[in-house]
Parts: sequence; C-alpha cells; structure tokens
Amino acid sequence: MVYSYVVGGIMASLFGQEITECTDVIIVGAGVAGSALAYTLGRDARRVHVIERDLSEPDRIVGELLQPGGYLKLVDLGLEDCVKWIDAQKVFGYALYKDGKHTQLSYPLEHFHPDVAGRGFHYGRFIQSLRAKAASLSSVRLEQGTVTSLIEQDGTIKGVQYKNKAGEVLTAYAPFTIVCDGCFSNLRQSLCNPKVAVPSSFVGLVLENSPLPYANHGHVILADPSPLLFYPISSYEIRCLVDVPGQKVPSISSGEMAHYLKTALAPQIPPELYSAFISAINKGNIKTMPNRSMPASPLPTPGALLLGDAFNMRHPLTGGGMTVALSDVVVLRDLFRPLQDLNDAATVCKYLEAFYTLRKPVASTINTLAGALYKVFCASPDQASKEMRQACFDYLSLGGVFSNGPVSLLSGLNPRPLILVLHFFAVAVYGVGRLLLPFPSPKRMWLGARLISGASAIIFPIIKAEGVRQVFFPATVPAYYRAPPMI
Repeated sequence: MVYSYVVGGIMASLFGQEITECTDVIIVGAGVAGSALAYTLGRDARRVHVIERDLSEPDRIVGELLQPGGYLKLVDLGLEDCVKWIDAQKVFGYALYKDGKHTQLSYPLEHFHPDVAGRGFHYGRFIQSLRAKAASLSSVRLEQGTVTSLIEQDGTIKGVQYKNKAGEVLTAYAPFTIVCDGCFSNLRQSLCNPKVAVPSSFVGLVLENSPLPYANHGHVILADPSPLLFYPISSYEIRCLVDVPGQKVPSISSGEMAHYLKTALAPQIPPELYSAFISAINKGNIKTMPNRSMPASPLPTPGALLLGDAFNMRHPLTGGGMTVALSDVVVLRDLFRPLQDLNDAATVCKYLEAFYTLRKPVASTINTLAGALYKVFCASPDQASKEMRQACFDYLSLGGVFSNGPVSLLSGLNPRPLILVLHFFAVAVYGVGRLLLPFPSPKRMWLGARLISGASAIIFPIIKAEGVRQVFFPATVPAYYRAPPMI
C-alpha cells in the first residue's frame, strides 16, 4: 500500500494534480451502464468516483426503447422510478408491416406484474434521471471531466488521468476502474480486441401529435431497402428511425436526405403516419447516427473492466442495447458483492473472468437476434433472401408459439440462445415448406436449399463471434465455477 502511494506521488508529479481521496471504484462514463453501476455499487457501500465527459442532458436518436427484460433489470437494481417522471410510454409489443399487410406481435406478459412492459422515452431524460439517482448517494461522487488515459503499472490499471471541467489535468486512483464511455470509447483498445462494424446508419425524425395505428406498440415496416421503426417516446411524440444501409448517407444540408425520405420511403409507410412523417421532414430536424456492432472480445486486465457500448455493441434494430447493459450491471453487482478487498488486482481479475461467461445468456441472445433480424429484414435482389424475408413475416403472423417465442427472445424475457437458433431455423424450414407446396419442382427445391444455406450463412458467423462454447456450453468454461477470492 505504501508503495502504491509512492508511485501515485511520482505519477502526480508527471501528469498533474493527484486526487488523494479514498475510492474503491472509478467509473468512466455516466451513461446507462455507468450510472446504473454507480448506483448499485454505491448502495452496496462502495466508494465510487464517476467521471463523465459531459453532464448536460444528452440528445440522441437511439437508446429510447427499453425492452420489458431491461425494465425487469431496472427493477432488480432499484431504479424503476427513473422512468416514472419523464413522460415515458408503456410499450406492449410490435406491429409488423410488409407489402400492405400487417400483424400485431404482443409481448408475452401474462405472468408478470402489470407494470412490466417496454418503455419508450427521451434518452436524455432517462440518463439524467439515472445520474440523479446515483448522485443522491453520499458514497457516489459524480464529476464532469474527460478521461484521457488509464494509468498502468506492471500490467495493472491503477487509475485514470483526466481533465476536469476547469481544464486542470488530474489523476485519480482506485483499486478498480470500470470503463463504460460508450460507442466512441477511446480507452477500449487496451482492454479488448475491438472489431467494430458499421452496417448502416439511422436517420432520426420526431413525429408530433400523431397516433400510432397500434397504440403503445413499436412499428416495424419492412421497407425497401431496409426497415423503418416508429415508437412512442412521450405522450405526444413518436420517434421514427430510418435505416440507411452502408456507411454513406444522403446529405442533410443539401436537401438530398429530405428528397430521399419523401420519394423513396414515404410511400412505404402506413397511411395513418404519412402526413406526420412529411411534416417532420419539412421541419428539418433530421439527425443521423452510425449503427455499430462489436462482439465482446475482452482482454482481462488486472484492475480494470469494460462495460456497456465500450465493450459490446449490436445493431439497434431490436432495441436491445440497454437490456444488455443493465443485465451486465446485475451480473457484475452480484460478482462484486462478496469481495471485501479489491486491492489484490490479479486475484480479482481472475475471479471476474466469470463475468464474461455469466453474461452470455442475455447478451448473446439479444446480440445474435439483432444481427440476424437486421440481415433478414433488409431487402435484397436475391430470390432466396426474398423468400427468407417473406417466411419470417408469415411465420410471425401465425401467432401463438410462433410469435410468442421470437418476441420473448427479442424482449429479453426469455434469454435462451438455443431457443433462438431453433426458431431461426424453424423460419427457414417454414420458408422451404412454402416453396415445396403444393408441388415441388427442381427449381423450387434448389431455391429452398439456397434459403437454408443463406440462413446458415447469416446466423453461424454471429454465433461464432459470440463464442460457441460460452453461449451453448457455459458449464465447460472453468471461469463459470470460479468462487470469490478469500481476500
């Protein structure tokens, strides 16, 4: 301990002023993951120092739909009141549209408390509510500052260097640092092997004073070239997200984007939303955000851990990001609780390797479903892909177990990867059945074979990236059984 303070003094002289107050955990970032973790660790009597780049209310077009599974995690963490005073809207399922046809897909909530449902809200209001909850604890210190680097000594993270709001360069030390500084993280490189893909971008609009065709439901339109989403974010506002494939999007400033939305996409949306959609375009408050996906590929490092979008991302089509983040916080909280001393960084790091396996049921189910559904829902000139897309719509339209199963996976209520794979291939088999009935032909049989092959090409790479062993055979991973260290 004396040695660490000597090192701290040397570091401070090199890098700037040293923060000498006692801290158990430093959290970098006060988004969903960081704020929720700060609250739960603070409630467990940990001394937490949260450093957030900007504590003003954020303005984002994603992170506005919390699935029922995520709401249950919010309840588990004691944070359910964070959605009570922000005009959040309950969401009870989805409406799915394709080629003028539509079907209703309800969350299977029959066996849950009446308050359990999805929630649509303004992201910034939710974040400020979470931050206020965390800051209400005396053991949590919330500070505005930009973390520029992690302080490392002999392979162990000892703390962080950051600039505070006044521009002063400071260093803060703690036995453990948790980095959750979001999708644009500049610290993840030393804690994971990031492989970030940008399959598309979302273009965001807000529709005002226009009722949805299905009240309190998200609406997914299987448009060409890719899906459109509508869901309530307040008592009078609807968020519209238009997916634009690829990394290049039409220019907003030149009017190219408005022209694209009006000519290519407006004719494909439900007529009940057409006028409000055009009005929102004319108001000009159009925003874009790249959609990123990144499998979790941790590099276990003594003294530090990644969390949230800094650690793992998936396509936001299914709105599962916050559910994964809150589930990870619950897993991490339960692992931290028996730890009396965090100073033995190597031992704690070895123990916390269990986190990467224990998080898999929820995270891998939502990640795999998001990636697979996005690829299926995007239009394609390939006939086999068209058949798979139609088969998915028809399969979900059957209702009963055919819709309840996939929707329970999407909502985070039934995070079971094997059930996901079974339903995915059930859709493919259903599509083949549609092709072969009433009379199979060589051409149709060949198309069916291509459909199965295409389905395999979609889902197996995603599962491989998640880790086959960790997803389907977690009990074979030694860390799964790791007991808390006696420290």
